[in-house]
Amino acid sequence: MKQLFLSFFLLMSVLVKAQDTMSETCHKLSSPDGSYLFNFYQDSTSHMHYRLTYKSRIVVEEGELGVQIKNQLFESALAIPNDTCQRWGDNLRLIGVKYRKQDEVWRPVYGERAEIRDCYNEMVLEFRKGNEEAKVEDNYDRRKNYLMNIVVRAYNEGVAFRYHFPEATNGLFLHIIGEETSFTMPKGTMAYFERWTQGPYEFRPLEGWGEEESERPLTMKLPDGLTVALHEAEMTDYARSKFRLSKDKSSTLETSLYSSVDIITPYNTPWRVIMVAERPVELINHNDLILNLNPSCHIVDVSWIKPGKVFRSGDLKQVRVKDAIDFAVERGMQYVHLDAGWYGPEMKMSSDATTVSVDKDLDMRALCKYAESKSIGLMVYVNQRALVQQLDSLLPLYKEWGIKAIKFGFVQIGNQHWTIWLHEAIRKCAKYGIMVDIHDEYRPTGFSRTYPNLMTQEGIRGNEEMPDATHNTILPYTRFLAGAGDYTLCYYNNRVKNTKAHQLAMAAVYYSPLQFMFWYDNPTMYQSEEELDFWKAIPTVWDESRALDGEIGEYIVQARRSGKEWFVGVMTNTASRNLTITTDFLKKDMEYMMRLYEDDDSLDTRTKVRSTCKRIKAGDKFTLKLKSSGGAAIHFVPVE
Repeated sequence: MKQLFLSFFLLMSVLVKAQDTMSETCHKLSSPDGSYLFNFYQDSTSHMHYRLTYKSRIVVEEGELGVQIKNQLFESALAIPNDTCQRWGDNLRLIGVKYRKQDEVWRPVYGERAEIRDCYNEMVLEFRKGNEEAKVEDNYDRRKNYLMNIVVRAYNEGVAFRYHFPEATNGLFLHIIGEETSFTMPKGTMAYFERWTQGPYEFRPLEGWGEEESERPLTMKLPDGLTVALHEAEMTDYARSKFRLSKDKSSTLETSLYSSVDIITPYNTPWRVIMVAERPVELINHNDLILNLNPSCHIVDVSWIKPGKVFRSGDLKQVRVKDAIDFAVERGMQYVHLDAGWYGPEMKMSSDATTVSVDKDLDMRALCKYAESKSIGLMVYVNQRALVQQLDSLLPLYKEWGIKAIKFGFVQIGNQHWTIWLHEAIRKCAKYGIMVDIHDEYRPTGFSRTYPNLMTQEGIRGNEEMPDATHNTILPYTRFLAGAGDYTLCYYNNRVKNTKAHQLAMAAVYYSPLQFMFWYDNPTMYQSEEELDFWKAIPTVWDESRALDGEIGEYIVQARRSGKEWFVGVMTNTASRNLTITTDFLKKDMEYMMRLYEDDDSLDTRTKVRSTCKRIKAGDKFTLKLKSSGGAAIHFVPVE
């Protein structure tokens, strides 16, 4: 009996010791409202893992954390003993944990909301790697010593984490060849896969991707009905990431870097972001999380940063550009854009963006002066081939001409070099009071908070590719979680696959502080269509934004407020549907005049959009009958 009691006592001692060991390496962080719970732990081999739940429902079953660093060459060069670990993080020791909270409200220069709350709980896990007892000789620290922190923030809107490397005492650079960061999702999870930023979406299971990788944000549907989005924030001097499937672990997404990264400490990697929603529209309403994860504005005087609507002048003749300026004035727009070709063939390195092409009769100074006399700003397209060679000479020249903005064309993205170049180019533009629109494959990660002269960017399959309505109703829940998107809205062009009311609604659904309208159109196409008063009245930035209802790839109802007026955009996919709209977003006890623009094939007009007006008050309901690939645009004005 004594022997049995002794065996039981020893077993309990082992269990207690094991529990104590686990408690030392297991640390939790919850969001302010308690919805998110992030659980960090290290296993017996020091591998770092995490689990994430949302309202007690599993989101990430188990993910790995860490970076892959190959530093033996740097170590040898500095006479520091080589690291012999197969995985760089194998001997990281947790030496401290710190917690803090923040809750503040800030006002962006412009945005989807006039005020943004930045409220989170933070946990910093501090690690040390190497021999801290080695000698320091001749003022050189030759210890094989590394420091790394994992910074975790839990918001009510999502969870984000990144790796921070404090300043090294031994002079070592870090050569990062990859990340261990992964996300093991519940079995049966489906993803809105997108191979490149201007590509189509496919609804795929987390299997069978082969060597293909998906863009970010990556939005997924979990088997229990939750919607999850993975993204990154503050990616300004690193390598772009995508998501690939693990070859060793099912239903597991790995962070795949475009290339290796070389850093000097102290250094922060980009944030890895996880957002969860019970209703998909909640992701849209929480998209300020990406801005909150970026530094505050670095531009002191922002008075020259002015959002607005843009008309593209594809006909690069002096008289036609003036016609475009006059059209912009008449249609309530603020900018005219001179597209590719004004300074020569854009794909040739020999084309000089300081001069007008010899086959064009453009007088840039005169055009800027004419535009300014009409309160219109002029912006120009410049391919990266010219920007790389001439940016430092272009900026003072364009400021002298009176150019207000540059559209960067065909930017090279992906590796660390081009990431740094691109964001430095935006900073340089800010010094000369020039706004920026980046086209092609760039996708935002929140830099517009820090440098709000970055007004918008493409990185979207828009009206240059003429996608269908199903694609258009996926975008609000995927691409637009990252930030503003330059979709280049068409109206008259006969290649558009959707109805005119669908196109009208885009101006309210798709956020872009520089909003291009009438893409591929010209002023002669306009025939005083009444419904285009919606585009004339609508602004491009907002005091309040609410996604009211929707399902990914099916439909979206988006409401936005500027001052006292509300604008609502409704878009359906390729299926027709009836939707009932409840106007509880309107101010109580106030009456509004509602002007509704919707498709009506019975009309004997070329655009077949019907316009109706009625008085309405907060809480009233009305039903829309949307035709396939259709939509509706609605403008609410208070009745004074």
